[in-house]
Amino acid sequence: MVSAEACNSRSLSWLVKSCLPETRRKASLISRTAEKVPLQNRNHSRASISSLPDDLLLECLSRVASSSLPSVALVCRRWSQFVSSPVFYSLRRANDLLRPTLYAVAVSDFGVLSASHRFEPGWPWKTVLFTGAAPAEGLEASSLSHPRLVALDSSIYVLGRNASMRYDTWSETVAPRAPMLHQRKKFAAATVAGRIYVAGGCRTAAVEEYDPASDTWRVVSEAPKKRYGCIGAAVEGVFYVIGGLRIGNRCRTECPRGEAHVYASSMDLYDVETRTWLRSRHVPNGGCVVAACAAGGYVYVLASHAVELSFWRCDGRRSEPGFGEWSRLKSPPVPAQVRLDGTVRFCCVRVGERVALVQVVGSIDDLLRRSGRSERGHKDGLVLVYECRIGDWNRGPDLPEVLSRAGCVCAEC
Repeated sequence: MVSAEACNSRSLSWLVKSCLPETRRKASLISRTAEKVPLQNRNHSRASISSLPDDLLLECLSRVASSSLPSVALVCRRWSQFVSSPVFYSLRRANDLLRPTLYAVAVSDFGVLSASHRFEPGWPWKTVLFTGAAPAEGLEASSLSHPRLVALDSSIYVLGRNASMRYDTWSETVAPRAPMLHQRKKFAAATVAGRIYVAGGCRTAAVEEYDPASDTWRVVSEAPKKRYGCIGAAVEGVFYVIGGLRIGNRCRTECPRGEAHVYASSMDLYDVETRTWLRSRHVPNGGCVVAACAAGGYVYVLASHAVELSFWRCDGRRSEPGFGEWSRLKSPPVPAQVRLDGTVRFCCVRVGERVALVQVVGSIDDLLRRSGRSERGHKDGLVLVYECRIGDWNRGPDLPEVLSRAGCVCAEC
């Protein structure tokens, strides 16, 4: 007979205890709980999202709201590189998270000021000031005065006379980039196939190409005309150099009036792939091009005549029979009998399926006042929006008053 002491649970072997019902229930509960705990936690270490492989982490971060991306980029260098990578941009596009956003950027001695707006209900202008961004790199504000802006994916490149910078709209950071080979002012710029092309604005006919991957410029062609004050656009692999005045050995003001008039209403078309120049037609009625952009396979042009403004569209679809043909559209809703001069300037920007005219310099009210007219209501920063689908204009929210002499562009972010 087994004694009572021998029957005490302390004296039972592990094998015997495992046969008892109560012991088996507790062991099963502990085992199931352990299976649910990650291995890192069993080793008394916490798991984090940063421990995920790159592909899974990119998938997670690509679904973050746009308003949170600046914070995401500040977490660590790895996350910042993800936000700036082409793969991240492709994932957000695949997830339908990209929205066309209008940006206005101005440079002063205090830094870089950016304002962004989406043409969506309840979306106001959002301003960001990069205090001391230009002085920190030894740049003067005049180096980036009257800048040309071009967008590559979510990045905006600000091109000035002898300086360039890249503005990352997601991380909201500004960094210097290599300047153009030739100092230019009021030149044409556009993006084609992931690269930036510039022409005009200097005494050389050189056309330059910028590779953002290597941060380098190179000369790729010579333009048929030397232009000053020209505007750039790109459609189906063609770089359009539009309008402007002739640049020669003498001052441009000495250019014969007829020749200057032809320059102001003409275009040069550069085929990036074949490195050749195509023939083009002038703007009808000989208007002076003051703003232009490309949208939906067309080039939209705002032209100034003697006492009126006109709005035109040129077919840039090379596979269509109407390639190069012009058609007149409804004029923007500004006071009639107004001739734009150097004191008032517009930027023309494609924003999705819209074309935005942004008054970046001067006031139409001042033009009216100088002509003795009493009409008012067209202050600085006027924003007019042309709906390409319906062919009509409406007024957007005015540009913030703090921006002066800004450049405008649309970025998908």
